[in-house]
Amino acid sequence: MAEVGADWTAPARLAAPDPASDEGGLWALLEREEQRIRRSPLLMRDRELHDYLHTVACKLGGEHCPDVRVYPIRTPWFNASMAPNGMLQVWSGLLLRVDNEAQLAAILGHEMGHYLQRHTLARLKDARSRSAFATFLMPFGLGGLLGAWAVMASQFSFSRDQEREADRIGLILMRQAGYDPREASQIWSNLLAEASVHPGANVSKTSPMFATHPASAERRETLAQLAGQGGGETFQSEYLTRTGALQRELLEDEIKRAEFDESIVLLDRLVKRSSERADLLYYRAEARRLRAQKDDVDLALADLNAAATMPASPAEVQRSLGFIRQARGDKPAAREAFASYLQAKPDAGDAAMIQSYLRELGS
Repeated sequence: MAEVGADWTAPARLAAPDPASDEGGLWALLEREEQRIRRSPLLMRDRELHDYLHTVACKLGGEHCPDVRVYPIRTPWFNASMAPNGMLQVWSGLLLRVDNEAQLAAILGHEMGHYLQRHTLARLKDARSRSAFATFLMPFGLGGLLGAWAVMASQFSFSRDQEREADRIGLILMRQAGYDPREASQIWSNLLAEASVHPGANVSKTSPMFATHPASAERRETLAQLAGQGGGETFQSEYLTRTGALQRELLEDEIKRAEFDESIVLLDRLVKRSSERADLLYYRAEARRLRAQKDDVDLALADLNAAATMPASPAEVQRSLGFIRQARGDKPAAREAFASYLQAKPDAGDAAMIQSYLRELGS
């Protein structure tokens, strides 16, 4: 296989296959999966978000833009995938984890590299020949989500040569679109930092992205070498502005994922980036409070006390303070915190439960 070099150019737009051909039959199945995604309750129907993601994809795809359909999916794991027919999924866990538009472009550019080189089509045909087609469709449909990814990984993992090609093409597309290619290495560094909390574990079982795109320190370093001195923009403020309104629900989903070790690594990074944000301190405190390992509750309490003094402190800070103080037997402080929460959010979904705690704590 000839190695993709700096002189690589994108192919012309990929024509849809003859519907009567074997490839056309595969396209029809993919289109059926795409219809399911359009009806899925997991599809994020925020028009501004969709338009933004599509704009980034088009910056990278150039003349292929008319063939790309972007589907943001609300599920808290890091993943993106692009089908041979131009269907591009972006999961919300990815949106929470990338720091800027350049990092988003690094992942989308990599997926577009697979698409432009028709790697996915080759895997599709191979899967069908091995009667593994239903398993192969998992990255593009939503059936089973994470539970079946470890099983699927052996069927769908790209070859090492295909991954190298997609990495190189992604960097070329980033440069052409004006992005700093060094951010491609940084996003893998961030993901590997989360994975490092499970030493020796098979991360493909907890990370869909790692199931189909094996990550390693060597890959991160190769991306850094290929990026060279960089150049280009990160567009961090643009990215944070476009996705800021979604962050609360994405953080709520992250805590519900109950992978607290990984979440704390992520939140440590987010707090370091935006230390003035009370909501980030609150969610880090929640991850620690719920994990409840050595020193976790003390650290959670420190974050909550700091968040309580900040502007735009979430009402839930007081609720969590109430839980900790109640568990420690400090009834007056627990009553005060729970009462403050209800005063701020009298119509909260858990208001009845908090009122019951107040009754138990007495006057």
